[in-house]
Amino acid sequence: MLIIAGLGNPGSKYAGNRHNIGFMAVDAIQRRPSFSSWSKKFKAEISEGEIAGERVLLMKPQTFMNLSGEAVGDAMRFYKLGPKDIVVIYDELDLPAGKARIKTGGGHGGHNGIKSIDAHCGKDYRRLRLGIGHPGVKDLVHAHVLGDFAKADQVWVSPLLDAIADNADMLVRGEDSQLMNKIALATGGKASEEKPQAAKKQPAQSHIHQARNAAQPKKLPATGPMAEMLKKMFGSKGD
Repeated sequence: MLIIAGLGNPGSKYAGNRHNIGFMAVDAIQRRPSFSSWSKKFKAEISEGEIAGERVLLMKPQTFMNLSGEAVGDAMRFYKLGPKDIVVIYDELDLPAGKARIKTGGGHGGHNGIKSIDAHCGKDYRRLRLGIGHPGVKDLVHAHVLGDFAKADQVWVSPLLDAIADNADMLVRGEDSQLMNKIALATGGKASEEKPQAAKKQPAQSHIHQARNAAQPKKLPATGPMAEMLKKMFGSKGD
């Protein structure tokens, strides 16, 4: 069994916040076939279903962000699972808007929801971070995170969430690099960045070859000391 927990804050007041993109991601997965309606358990909204032959529990902790670990930890212990059986989806300030990264373990990066899950579940769970961009000034971070996505953001928010839901089987099977490629393509990026080809370098030439290839005077002397010297250096056409 796999737990996929999206992080956010409960209530309509926060529903459109950037901080709630984790809730939005599991909502998108839940709308796909095979998942039950949302119900309440483990201090969370939960939905059970199956992806790629694996039983999956979707979770939206209702404890508010800072206590997210209470809900996820309760579910983990109830089903006798470990951190390796958990995927957490959440917002990341330090990623450009629309970018995604996934890894197992790591630090909390100042994210209070992740701090709580680390405390209740351990650190070796998979983390799917969804970039919401940084406002550029520390004093604006709080308002940015708890502000709603703008209408203009929907050009990447909707494709991002759809890509996660459409390719949730990759998330379940641990095909992380393939999932990142799908997300990148859906949000207008490239699956694999190609480095521009460097201009081919001409083979290195000796000073003599360079002299031979240099622009020649319009007319070389045919007689005299200079002509004899050139003949000895380069030879005549018949050599």
